[in-house]
Amino acid sequence: STGLQNQVSGVRVSQPVLKKTDMAAIITYIKDSFEELRTNVSWTPRAELQRLVVIVFVFSVLFSLAIWGADTVLSSVVSGYFKFIN
Repeated sequence: STGLQNQVSGVRVSQPVLKKTDMAAIITYIKDSFEELRTNVSWTPRAELQRLVVIVFVFSVLFSLAIWGADTVLSSVVSGYFKFIN
């Protein structure tokens, strides 16, 4: 009769995915992860981080301008070509 309590119409009913002990383990894992980040991870100094962010920003702007320029030129070339063949 014990096997029948987990069955409905001949189909086995799955058990809950997370038990209370599983949730406690997840919470402990998250707390330990934050503690690890606070004590054992070496972070980039703030001044160097700001310098690197500026460099990435400048190159992102330059790269986006280059792509915009190439897109504008190629769009004009394709537009001119279609005007030429019509």
